[in-house]
Amino acid sequence: MSLSTLNTPSADEPARERDGRDTAAPALSELTTLRVGGPVDEYVEAESEAELIDAVRAADDAGRPLLVIGGGSNLLVADEGFAGVVVRDVRQGLDADLEDSCGTDGACGGASLRLPAGQDWDSFVAEAVANEWVGVEALSGVPGTVGAAPVQNIGAYGQEVSGVVASVVTWDRATGSRRTFTLSELGFGYRTSLLKRTMRADGGEGAPWYPTPRYVVLEVNLQMRLGSLSAPVGYGELARRLGVEVGQRAPSAEVRQAVLELRGGKGMLLDGVGGVPLGDHDRWSAGSFFTNPVLPAAAADELPEDAPRFAVRSATPESTVSPSLGVVDPTLVKTSAAWLIEHAGFTKGFGLAGEHSPARLSTRHTLALTNRGGATAADLVALARTVRDGVRDAFGIELEPEPVLVGTAL
Repeated sequence: MSLSTLNTPSADEPARERDGRDTAAPALSELTTLRVGGPVDEYVEAESEAELIDAVRAADDAGRPLLVIGGGSNLLVADEGFAGVVVRDVRQGLDADLEDSCGTDGACGGASLRLPAGQDWDSFVAEAVANEWVGVEALSGVPGTVGAAPVQNIGAYGQEVSGVVASVVTWDRATGSRRTFTLSELGFGYRTSLLKRTMRADGGEGAPWYPTPRYVVLEVNLQMRLGSLSAPVGYGELARRLGVEVGQRAPSAEVRQAVLELRGGKGMLLDGVGGVPLGDHDRWSAGSFFTNPVLPAAAADELPEDAPRFAVRSATPESTVSPSLGVVDPTLVKTSAAWLIEHAGFTKGFGLAGEHSPARLSTRHTLALTNRGGATAADLVALARTVRDGVRDAFGIELEPEPVLVGTAL
């Protein structure tokens, strides 16, 4: 098995300490955007699909816990670290098959794209906008990798990746074989998918595949429209910024720029893994820490009158013939986790020990929990628990964490 590892020790150096941990392996604090997390037993960087499969299969065959990571932007790992194998997919690139002919009905062809799971997400979005591939422009600035996108069904500013996914190629850890899921098989929902749900098959940390899903993403295939105009804008704040109505379209380049400006103003453009971090600790986070609650319409009626209420749409567009938003589900209402947090008494910059707390809510956005430079995972978990419990006490709504918690729980 040929595997590329980080900082491989020389032949005359001990490969492991006495406790069995890989002395060459970085701590999880070096691999996650929250910059917390302890040491790992073994660390592998996979530079090809074969290397990724070999590393996953070797860990599973040996009965060792497995954590496959990409950008590290959706993880909160315990200070004790991870007693298993951490595999990072570092593959980059894409293959594009373009069909730019237009029929008599005005409908034009699209772009069929094949991307390795390790591809940086926002670099891909920038390329998509530059090449006039439509459907991901509002997902600009989302941290992480292409492989993580369909697992989480990433979304922002009224757009979700499920709107452009054609299929996902995976490694099935149960059968030891490749398996391809089509769009209809992926079970997309708000920040979830069939892939994500297999991580916790029995509902807890002891699930057989935790903390990596049964299906490890190898490749993502996207089908995107061609054109200079974006998909219909689905979020009011973004529409106002662009000077259009919700449901209208705008130049994709302008949508990307507007989204990056909005995210930057909220501290939601994260420092990536590696390199020298910037001094802006609002960017030391996992992005939105809690998902926006989706409530039955009757329960939403009991919220305060001024609480935000958003339509819940299907994960895929209503029409495959022309650009469209998803179908509205009248039985459900989405509300704002940030609004609930603020109105439960947690202001921007809140910390358990005041302004000098090592872990605090972002000074720009209450939905982000941030490391102010010296926080531990325990500090962040304590803050998250306090916020979750406060919202539950005030509104009777249990906020759900968006990141994957490894070795810890709220």
